[in-house]
Amino acid sequence: MDFRSSDLPAPARSVDPLGETVTAAVKVVVVGGFGVGKTTMVGAVSDINPLTTEETMTRAGIGIDDTSGVSCKTTTTVAMDFGRIGINDELVLYLFGTPGQERFWFLWRGLFEGALGAVVLLDTRRLQNSFDVIGRLEEKGLPFVVAVNSFPDAPLHPLEEIRQALDLSPHIPVLVCDARRRDSSRDVLLTLMRYLHAQATTPEAM
Repeated sequence: MDFRSSDLPAPARSVDPLGETVTAAVKVVVVGGFGVGKTTMVGAVSDINPLTTEETMTRAGIGIDDTSGVSCKTTTTVAMDFGRIGINDELVLYLFGTPGQERFWFLWRGLFEGALGAVVLLDTRRLQNSFDVIGRLEEKGLPFVVAVNSFPDAPLHPLEEIRQALDLSPHIPVLVCDARRRDSSRDVLLTLMRYLHAQATTPEAM
């Protein structure tokens, strides 16, 4: 199976129900630390208007939530983000974004249920926030790819250095993206789909 950019069509941005021809669906989760761009990615790539559960941050989070590096952020996801992508007339991809703050991580278990794979979105300014995220995926046995969100003021590191810093296996894809752009976010999902297909066809190599 060859996954190409054309496999993910341009967004319709509708709120229409699923077509009668849809017979199958796959589920993917986007995970990462607080403020890495998960909501942005889901919103950028979804065919429909995404469902978000963003709430205004309050003083109650002071001393609990780590906002270092994202002190200007005023909202946060408290449950999940949800988007939908039509692959073709028969297949749709459901995309779930997880909350980034650790006090909401208890919700991850339900969001991981039935997921085919995951995208780990990270910010090089706060690379250490990704260790626990990746550890949870590895414990769950959920395949994932790593996408470095290219914030304008974030330091640039060679991808192999990031791989080594995160102690990732050589076969796990690591790529750079701009979560604000549909084409860039789409390419991340295509990379995940290719990786999952490779795992399914040659599991012994993984």
